[in-house]
Amino acid sequence: MEQQELSFNCSARYYKLGAVTPATRQVWFVLHGYGQLAQYFIQKFKALEAHNVCVIAPEALSRFYLEDVTSRMQSGNNRVGATWMTKENRLMDIDNYIAYLDALYHKEIPAGINIPVTMLGFSQGSATVSRWVTHGNVNFQRLILWAGIFPPDMNFKESESILKDKETYLVYGKSDPFINDTRFAEMKSVSSTLGIEPTLIEFEGKHDIDTPTLLKFI
Repeated sequence: MEQQELSFNCSARYYKLGAVTPATRQVWFVLHGYGQLAQYFIQKFKALEAHNVCVIAPEALSRFYLEDVTSRMQSGNNRVGATWMTKENRLMDIDNYIAYLDALYHKEIPAGINIPVTMLGFSQGSATVSRWVTHGNVNFQRLILWAGIFPPDMNFKESESILKDKETYLVYGKSDPFINDTRFAEMKSVSSTLGIEPTLIEFEGKHDIDTPTLLKFI
């Protein structure tokens, strides 16, 4: 048996709060975490819209039912989530989502537009946004990893040259069960290899977007 590959055109959906106009102060691309959908995730950034910030939330290309067949039959719950990648065929998934996110960026940010761009990844979206900004073709000023860290398999040499002049932040809740000493050590190790030192911001909360903390970036 021999694996084969092909390329084809694909459609994807995303959501926006606001629009890019002469009055727009900032544009944020926000990437959701594992098992989330963009239409609900973007609502966590509603407070930014009042500050003339355009928020764009792409949705991961792979979706799945959040519960197995037996649980769905018993509960009637057919909730769906999305994921940026799994361990299966991961390199192809990474290439696909970088191409998709690049296309989205260039659709929404026309050439010649000079508006500060923030890239934010939440949880699994932190690894996704890190790969995107260091392997894609985008211009941005600020990178926020929220409740997540850099992936350890980044191209460190290439990433260092891209991130050295950018603002980078690690934001997390003090009670987030997914951010522990092991994760901090991993983040510190990768950041050191990249030659950068992200600014740490913590808040009283768990694995979620905290609105008062979010507004500190305005």
